[in-house]
Amino acid sequence: MTISRRSVLKNSAVSLAALSLGQRFAAGAEQPIRIGVIYDLSGPFAAAGSVPCSIGAQIAIDLVNERGGVAGKYKVDPINADSQSKADAAINEVERLINQEKVEVVLGVYSSAHAVPLAAKVEEQKKILWITTAVATSVLKDRNYRYVFRGQIHSDQYGEAAAGFLAENAKAKLGADPKSIKVAIIHEDGPYGVGVGEAGERFAKEKGFEVVMREGYSASAPDLSSLVTKLKRARADIISHVGYNPDITLFLRQARESGLRFKMLIGNGAGYSQLDKLRATFGADIDNFCNIDPVSAQLLDPKTLAPGIGDLTKVMVERYKAKTKATDVPPHASMGFNQTWVLLNNVLPAAKEKYGGFDAEAIRKAALDVDIPPGGTIQGYGVKFYPPGTQLAGQNERSTPAVMQFAGEHIAVVWPANIKTQDPVLPLPGSSIYAMR
Repeated sequence: MTISRRSVLKNSAVSLAALSLGQRFAAGAEQPIRIGVIYDLSGPFAAAGSVPCSIGAQIAIDLVNERGGVAGKYKVDPINADSQSKADAAINEVERLINQEKVEVVLGVYSSAHAVPLAAKVEEQKKILWITTAVATSVLKDRNYRYVFRGQIHSDQYGEAAAGFLAENAKAKLGADPKSIKVAIIHEDGPYGVGVGEAGERFAKEKGFEVVMREGYSASAPDLSSLVTKLKRARADIISHVGYNPDITLFLRQARESGLRFKMLIGNGAGYSQLDKLRATFGADIDNFCNIDPVSAQLLDPKTLAPGIGDLTKVMVERYKAKTKATDVPPHASMGFNQTWVLLNNVLPAAKEKYGGFDAEAIRKAALDVDIPPGGTIQGYGVKFYPPGTQLAGQNERSTPAVMQFAGEHIAVVWPANIKTQDPVLPLPGSSIYAMR
């Protein structure tokens, strides 16, 4: 059969049109970005802040996907894992995510005790570990990692914040010079507690406070009465406590039963950031306690932040409350959301556009390019990672903590001065069951 030239041209045009249509369809249905997400969804760390972190991270993922995905077209497919509050489970799950699920980036990690071995393992495989929560300075200090990033504050900053807050209020609120104020530091004995405790002692001494005691204990200890007895003998004015949830509950219960008295208790994140759970157990007993952590986003004045950040915070808070029925949104929810949002909106689009893909090497290069000024995130601080070859390579150099105080059923920011929402109540009022008489 003879085929005319006109038929050939017509059929070719149809084929080209079909090919073009297929290409447009493929472009509109890009392969999703698979990201490993690991948190403690069971075990003691779950109630100490890990679950709120995971919820915050998922809200960020949902929002990005609702807007079309990363760069408006690449949906995010989270591959979730439960580290069960166990280091060996965390290691096994991350190995599964990398070797079986073939993810290029793992996001999350609540516990510093998990972050230390995980950082080394993920670095060895040249995949990205994007830490949202674990704070121990030792995770990154002097490691010179290239593939591990943390937008969160680190443990040295907790001690620095506590010392700065107390020094600024010593005379005005306590009527004394730092040298006459006794500070006791107690902490769980994992990397988180040891890191914050060591920094607390170091910075307190630098400010001239008398550190009368620093002691660690196991977070799974069944009895802390001997620790309480030592604190009573030391007669510390200020107690700095670094703990999770069960151990904080045990300590406060035994402190109340034994009649321990102090002028202020300063918590350091983790269990002390779970106000709903503490209030459910202790009611008004915890009123006016302080806590150091990255600030809960909803406590910041939107006018001090970049345009649109306040609206983003509002959506995050509404969705968190709708999901959990919580009265307050803990700082951990902001941490999980904030660090995930930065990865999905500031890093991954640049990895694709500038470095050609979503592989670990492209993500690593894009992360080092991030330059968000102060006020550019929902937690108020900016983002710029220390580069390889520096002492804290991979750490966000612009992260900042805040001192918050339990004010009834809510939380107020009392330090630093530029973001505080009320003056601190210091010392504890006489109505407190823990107040020095």
